[in-house]
Amino acid sequence: MKAIILAAGYATRLYPLTIDKPKALLPIAGKPILDYIVDEIETIGEIDSLVIISNDKFFPNFANWKEARKSRLEITVLNDNTTDDTNKLGAVGDINFAIDKLNIDEDILVMAGDNIFTFRLKDFSDFYKKKNADTILAKRINSISDLKRMGNAVLDENGKVIDMVEKPENPPSDIAVYAVYMYKKETIPMIKQYLSEGGNPDAPGFFPSWLHKKKDVYAYVFEGDCYDIGTPESYRQVNEIFENR
Repeated sequence: MKAIILAAGYATRLYPLTIDKPKALLPIAGKPILDYIVDEIETIGEIDSLVIISNDKFFPNFANWKEARKSRLEITVLNDNTTDDTNKLGAVGDINFAIDKLNIDEDILVMAGDNIFTFRLKDFSDFYKKKNADTILAKRINSISDLKRMGNAVLDENGKVIDMVEKPENPPSDIAVYAVYMYKKETIPMIKQYLSEGGNPDAPGFFPSWLHKKKDVYAYVFEGDCYDIGTPESYRQVNEIFENR
């Protein structure tokens, strides 16, 4: 299995913190966000390689991180050759870029490079193996405003997705979807199909919103926290939380 970390964004809402540094490499309690993510990926024995997708601006930052990181994983840093928000490929576009560039033909774990979390990623992987089906990460939350800005899923009694929509004005449930996904090898060609049919290439949640209508997709509902660092204020708050842990 291969892990793919999406880190090609420009995080302009975090300026000036991200003028010269990608969000994924911002330190939380003295440790880059990316290291927290990779530490968890390394707990999943089936994963033997990691791909980090960067834009052209921050490619050297990630290349330097790779040189410093000691990992059992084979790490590849890809430059998607985009230069700003006007020509970005979007999250699904970047996944497709990596698949084509590396001829990926195996199960994949896809994660955003800017979320920091407190649950065990291996529990998510174990659920995926048990279901033997494409799996998304979800959590029950009470905030309507948060549900409106995230993916939102409706599940049956077995955890199968029966409806999913990205950033709904009227959320159909209290189940928020986070940018962590596991896809089967046979699902890989469907990413290209989705894009060829005019699917939105931007947020990664658009693809499983389409996919669950084609084949079974399950949701692992986790206990714990997952922080989306989008503003300087939220960055300061998460730093305080982790410094006090």
